[in-house]
Order: sequence, then C-alpha cells, then structure tokens
Amino acid sequence: MVKNNNRQKPHNLDPDYRNKNFEEVEHNFTDEQVLVEAQRCLECKNPKCVQGCPVNVNIPGFIGEIKKGNIDKAGEIIRKTNFLPSVCGRVCPQEKQCEGACVLGIKGEPVAIGALERYIGDNSSTELPEIKSTGKRIAIIGSGCAGMSAAADLAKFGHSVTIFEALHATGGVLRYGIPEFRLPRKVLDREIEYLKKLHVEFKTNVVIGKSLTISDLFEEGFDAVFISSGAGSPKLLNITGESLNGVYSANEFLTRINLMKANQDDHATPVAVHKKAAVIGGGNTAMDSARTAKRIGFEEVTIIYRRSESELPARLAEIIHAKEEGIKFLLLHSPIEIIGENGYTKGLKLQVMELGEPDASGRRSPVPVKDKIVDIELDTVIVALGTDPNPIIQRSAEQEGLNLEVTRKGYIVTNPETSETSMKAVWAGGDVAPVGESNAINAMGTGKKAAASINEFLKNL
Repeated sequence: MVKNNNRQKPHNLDPDYRNKNFEEVEHNFTDEQVLVEAQRCLECKNPKCVQGCPVNVNIPGFIGEIKKGNIDKAGEIIRKTNFLPSVCGRVCPQEKQCEGACVLGIKGEPVAIGALERYIGDNSSTELPEIKSTGKRIAIIGSGCAGMSAAADLAKFGHSVTIFEALHATGGVLRYGIPEFRLPRKVLDREIEYLKKLHVEFKTNVVIGKSLTISDLFEEGFDAVFISSGAGSPKLLNITGESLNGVYSANEFLTRINLMKANQDDHATPVAVHKKAAVIGGGNTAMDSARTAKRIGFEEVTIIYRRSESELPARLAEIIHAKEEGIKFLLLHSPIEIIGENGYTKGLKLQVMELGEPDASGRRSPVPVKDKIVDIELDTVIVALGTDPNPIIQRSAEQEGLNLEVTRKGYIVTNPETSETSMKAVWAGGDVAPVGESNAINAMGTGKKAAASINEFLKNL
C-alpha cells in the first residue's frame, strides 16, 4: 500500500439531517481508511502518545497490528489496558492527550488515534481470559467509567465484583450524560455485556448512603470498597430568576432526555420545548445540551460563554459540529439575571465581558465592561457550568463516625497514585475523587490504579 501522509477524515452525517435526530454523527473509518491511517504512524521508539494516554494504551503496538491486518490482535492489545475502546474512541479528548503528544502533530496533523481505536473496538472480537477465583469480594459504588474500569481489572485478577448503581440503568454519565448522537447505546451496552461475561454483578436502584451504608457492605462480607459515585450535583449560577420555570441544569436536562426519554410525546414528564434556548457554559456538556435542544425542536439555540472562542474548553470537534448544526455562539457575555413573567422564563440579562490577565489555569480572565449590559429574549435556560459530588455517601460516612476525609467542596481525598482514601479497605476514583481533568479516560485511570492497589491489598488478607 502506498503511504498517504494526509490524515483520514471520518464521514459525517449532513448537518441539516442530523440536527433533527439522534443518529450517530460520525461514522467509523472504512476498512481502507484504517489501513491508510495506520501507515502514517511512525511507531516511535519513545512513543509520547502512550505517555499522553491516562491508561497508557500501547498505541504503536495496536497500530502495528492494524498494518499487518491483525484486527483481533490489535483489539487484544488495547483491551489489556482499556476495556472500553469503542467508548474512548468516541468521547476522549484525544487532541489534548494521545494525539496531542503525537510527533506528527509538530509540523502537521497527528495520527487519528481515536478513530483507529474506535474502529478496533467496534470490529475486533473479544476473548475472555482464563480466570482463577480468589474468593475475595469487592463492592464498587457507581457504574460509570471509573467503576467499570476497576471492575474489569479486578474481575480479571479473579476477585468477585459487585457494582451498585443508584439509577435503574447502568453506565453512569456515559448513559445519562452523553447523547446517543455521540455515543450510541448499543455500543455502551456491548461493553457492559463484556463485564457481565467476566461475572461482574450489577445491582441497580441501590443508593449507597441511603439503601445501604459503607459499613453495611463490609458487614455483608465485602473485603474492599471502591467509591466511584461521580459528581451529580449541578453547579448553579446563583443569580435572580434561577428558580423560574424553563431553567434547567444540564445534568437534569440531559438525564431526562438520554435516560428518561423526555423528548418523546408519550413520556409522563416531557421537557417543554419552546422557541429559544440559551446554554450557559463552554464545555462538552454545554455542546451536548445545545445540540440536544436543537434536536428536540428548539428553533434557536445559543451557547453563552464568558470568554472568547479560543478559551472554549470543549473538544474542537464538538464545537465544529455544533456550529454546523446551527447552534449560535454569544461569546464574552455573562448572565447576571434571568428575566421572568408569571413564573416563566422570558429573557436573560447579560454583562458584556472582555479578557483581562491570565488566571491560574493560564486562560485570560474575563472582566466586565463598564456599563455594558444587554437583554435577550428566550424561554429556556440550560446551565452547564459543571458539577460537584453528591454528598450522600460522605454524609453517611460522617454520621457513622467513619474516617473518610473529604475536601471543602465534598470531593473524597485520595492518594493520586493508588486511589486509596483515609479509610482502610476503601478506595475512590472518578469524578468523586478527580485526578486531573474530568473526563472518561482520566476516570478510567483512577479506576485502574485502584484495582491494582486493591489487588495488592487483598493478597495480604
């Protein structure tokens, strides 16, 4: 095959078609594209792409197998460290991680590692490893990225794993937070089925801290506990009008659509669809909320962000897709009041901003422009400013007199290298105990560290 130095591009659905449905926007590479793109990889002796991956996938190794046509072998290599390749290939911020470290990106475009991983995840068969039972039992709280990652490794070590999920469906934020046009449910369900084949047990509708406590889990015979309950409490604007009808947190909005099908006419508690919606925030969740609002029937959707476009924290692909789908962007504006009438949202008062000096993160801080305030008309506001951890488990532990150290904001304090908490035999990871940026692959990294540490702990019991 002749080597092609041009990065391959996936086929995308037409914007005017896709913004009216939840079909997956990006298609997989074709078989030919996969081979062409794999040939671009230099298979560096010191692969910086591996260092850029939070779970250290052997990227040159699996791409090398693609070059040879060994798709199943490539899948085997990926799943040694990442059992969710189909998911991570779709939702990870590769441009900040593996692809961001690719040497080809210095003078050109990096290898499309995410697209290759996704292809392999979707097209390789998965053989179950031989497992010898240790007789040890681990309870995992939460079925999101961190919990499932820890469960996969612990099950392969031979331990009996039970995942407790508060909701009626498994998958955590992958199911209720990410829309199907980015992550089809059949893909997520396939990955979860693999866990079940490893004999991981799922128990839904169990709220640890209410239904059961951490002490109850130990009394039931579990040898270790991993807390990966996520961060489900939305951050608020704390401005006048936030309690009006027509104001949603992105967490509620996306959960009602993704998990509870509130966009369907026959749903018991549908989301009211009006004409104009504003989404406050600039991250991936803001893009997901805006693109979802467009799909369920809002005529005009605007993302409002207090910084400039270059500071938008969302993935570049999500920003591009949002623009293609007709989402408007109102940058350097910050909400100061939600205007209401008879209990319903009617508009938004915005402070015009400008960029000042860089803050601690290196981004230039937005500052108000004196006497520049504007009003816009709308009927729905979706607040996508991030989330904080739900305090149920932490408060329950405190009431029991357990020594579970938490930060002022309620995050569980852990050893970043092992995910150990201040409590013996208790580990934590994912968004409830974040290490680095909050995303799927970083959460998986904390789960893998916890699994390795738990395994060592159990050897000594």
